[in-house]
Amino acid sequence: MEAYSIFKDLAIIIIFAKFFGLLARKLKAPQVVGEIVAGLLIGPSILGLVQQTDFIVQMAEIGVVLLMFSAGLGTDLKELLKTGPKAFLIATAGVFVPLVCGALLYMGFYGFAPWGDNEFYEAVFIGTILTATSVSITVQTLKEMGKLKGTVGTTILSAAIIDDVIGIVVLTFVIGFKNPDSNPGKVILSTILFFVFAIVVGFIIYKVFKIVDKKYPHTRRIPIIGLALCLAFAYIAEKYFGIADITGAYVAGIILCSIQDSGYIAEKMDINSYMLFGPVFFASIGLKTNISGVTGEILLFSICFVIVGLVAKIIGCGLMAKLCRFKNHDCLKIGIGMMTRGEVALIVAQKGLSVGLLTDVYFTAVILLIIVSSISTPILLKLLYSKYPGDETKA
Repeated sequence: MEAYSIFKDLAIIIIFAKFFGLLARKLKAPQVVGEIVAGLLIGPSILGLVQQTDFIVQMAEIGVVLLMFSAGLGTDLKELLKTGPKAFLIATAGVFVPLVCGALLYMGFYGFAPWGDNEFYEAVFIGTILTATSVSITVQTLKEMGKLKGTVGTTILSAAIIDDVIGIVVLTFVIGFKNPDSNPGKVILSTILFFVFAIVVGFIIYKVFKIVDKKYPHTRRIPIIGLALCLAFAYIAEKYFGIADITGAYVAGIILCSIQDSGYIAEKMDINSYMLFGPVFFASIGLKTNISGVTGEILLFSICFVIVGLVAKIIGCGLMAKLCRFKNHDCLKIGIGMMTRGEVALIVAQKGLSVGLLTDVYFTAVILLIIVSSISTPILLKLLYSKYPGDETKA
């Protein structure tokens, strides 16, 4: 392939991704859905305009690292620490129930495998994909109804943040256990050491950034150094601790989320993501999706995957909310509000593909879950709030 062909590929990806992203937004769906559809359309499965190359894979990897860095930057650490045990318990149940249900679903289709077999880790990884929550659709819906700052809205928002942190930790363990050279003790030790490193070094970096930010506020050197920190942590996590690079990027974002210019850094990162790396990453999901390999069994699995993904979140988060003494209809609101999937589910799936825990035909199931959950969640929340518009139970 000629070196300059990459420019043609990028031009096609950006144009198609943005067009279908805007079309998705017009249809009240997340833009990422449109960008994935664009990748599917221009990829080998349909039009064949763009082929998956090493260059696009590497661009997509940068895109996913930047997305996780932005997610970390957008975390309200004070709110996260302030929410107390209820949001944590709801988030934990919202991870555990889908994880177990997803693994059992895979084993139900392809047979039960003992601990240590590759099939066992594949099953657990399918469950790991279901742990992620994308709360952006829910937030927008609650904001439109004026319910975002209510007890239920605050609980959903806080639990979703904690949910993603737990999900990333679970992903780290699953990938670590899959490595044939690893053992449970080594994986646990590596994970603990990484987070100890992140806390100690992160605190020092945070203090340095605060000083630099105070001396040179709102200058471009701040996001540039922030980007360097993101890439460095992604490298250190993979190279020295065997932790997923996206975990390192997310932690880098957490380190900087409380400095004065965290919003300014996020704004500059968003330009990179919006213009180039984001469209390439989401379109690459479509490029990887092999619909020619979708059999009747895979299609049935995908439908069951969607049903289990939606119901497991409602059961896990809803039942835990009930134990936390929310009213029945508020428990249902919390469960439904937590069932949307988006970028993080795609990021987890992408990581599974790169380490051999997932094959490309299963991207169909993940994309279907994102589309169905993104459309159904706002509708169900509006119906619930129209029937139960009163003040929520105070947590």
